[in-house]
Amino acid sequence: MSQSIRSRHQAGIACAIIGATLLALIVLGHDGRRIAQMAFLATPGVLWLLWPLRQNWMHRIRSIGVWLWTMLFALDGIARAYLQHTYQAAPDGALVLGAMANTNTREGSEYLAMQWRSMLAWAAAIAVAALVATRYAGRGARQSLALAATPTVAKRRPSRWAIGALGLALLATSLAYASKPWRRLHPALFWTNWTQSTLALRAGWAQEENNRNRALKRAQAVAPTLTQPGPATVVLVVTDSVNRDNMALYGYDRATTPTLLAHRAQLGGQMVVLKNAWSVDASTLPSLRNMFNFGQADNEDPAHLLAMARAAGYKTWWISNHDDLAIEHKHGRMADVIDMVNRTPGRSGTSLDSELLDCVEEALQDSSERKLIVVHLMGTHPHYSLRFPSGRNPFNEGADAVETRLVNEGRSKWVREFRQEYDAAVLYHDSIVGQLFQMTQDAGKSDPKKMTTAKVAQPYRAWMYLSDHGQEVGHSSNYAGHSPGTPSGYRIPTIIWQSQTTKPRPAGIEQRPFRADWTAWALVDLLNIHWTGDEHTRSVLDDTYRWQDPVLPAKVESFEQ
Repeated sequence: MSQSIRSRHQAGIACAIIGATLLALIVLGHDGRRIAQMAFLATPGVLWLLWPLRQNWMHRIRSIGVWLWTMLFALDGIARAYLQHTYQAAPDGALVLGAMANTNTREGSEYLAMQWRSMLAWAAAIAVAALVATRYAGRGARQSLALAATPTVAKRRPSRWAIGALGLALLATSLAYASKPWRRLHPALFWTNWTQSTLALRAGWAQEENNRNRALKRAQAVAPTLTQPGPATVVLVVTDSVNRDNMALYGYDRATTPTLLAHRAQLGGQMVVLKNAWSVDASTLPSLRNMFNFGQADNEDPAHLLAMARAAGYKTWWISNHDDLAIEHKHGRMADVIDMVNRTPGRSGTSLDSELLDCVEEALQDSSERKLIVVHLMGTHPHYSLRFPSGRNPFNEGADAVETRLVNEGRSKWVREFRQEYDAAVLYHDSIVGQLFQMTQDAGKSDPKKMTTAKVAQPYRAWMYLSDHGQEVGHSSNYAGHSPGTPSGYRIPTIIWQSQTTKPRPAGIEQRPFRADWTAWALVDLLNIHWTGDEHTRSVLDDTYRWQDPVLPAKVESFEQ
């Protein structure tokens, strides 16, 4: 066997061993589609070993480069695996970022002194990866200068087919870098951004804390008062990316909301379903900012709904299935009790909304006389297939009226598949929202077995549900996702229920158009609080309500449809 052929053979073995090691560590630290994404990102550096080099200095550079490349992906996989195994958290989750931003050298040393035993096994994995990289990174394919000068070199070089296949493989795997969501997972970019996020979080905490303190002081200064005495429990359910056009409750052809329809049939007009509800923002952060800042988020010192409720005597909760530091610090930490259930940020988080039901039940059973409980659901936030349990999609079994209509409108196969997944997510979401509604209805009710002949007044309860924004899933374009340019990005559901009302509901309330940035004004009515200067004309529950068309990037023919 010639030296060149032997070199290529050794390079193939080295490539296979390093590739298998990296794949094992990637599987250890990632799951689902991210395994494939990370494998594609790691492949170019491994395949470099198969490319024959002549000069010794280029060979040395490649050996160092492949070693560094291997260790970069190995350290990434092991770090992620440690965090997932120990804390069930991703490195860019709020739990980890918050801990890192809030630590110092002394605390870091104390952590290592406490956790060194559990970290020892992970350190051994790093050592194994380093040994593999050291042993095989220098075994890349070589072609000597003397061999290149011989007349028979063409017979000993790799075939054109082999070179072409290697080039195509490098090109195919390198295309992963053209996708921003894939590219930002690369360890070099991810951990650089992670460090910057940690430093930015540390710098921003002080400012956010100051903002929260100012909002509380402002609320205390206006001195909101209760207009109805006695115990009260108010639950606000805010979901993500739900378009009312995909809810059977709003007339959709697929049976996506059987639970809410059953509640509506039982309660009739007591459950107010606002037919013409709109968000004024097509993404979560600005929508929540407007929602909780009374539609005045651009003010230098805006009021905050949770601060007003606390100043009026309510104990407040923020229970969330989102892992988002901005939401947590701008809104969640304004509450007396904060419970962030999900520890994996971004679209690939797999935490189902059922995970927070126990937390809500615990809050409902709290002995405080007055409670405001904010529940922030993941809803149908993309990726849609991750928002319902595996195997629970009844809409992918064959053609129906919705599928036929989408085909006739020229929607692509992938958009139609997204619609099926989206509707399955809405169906699962309906079961969660229905449970939250039932739990609110039952909160504080007297046990019939323990009731005496004396009549016992039931505590006041109220419940409001809405989405932060809508979603385009083939409604008006061949597209699926967040959509600031189409009305579907703003069409949301909104439902309101009260166990008893202190004033008659306005006539035709369900047909009133509603803006999500005025949500706080409706909550003020549900909380039965008042202060000098509050604006009843922005509460959809008030007789003096005055609608104003919002200015949206999308063209909306009418807000009353």
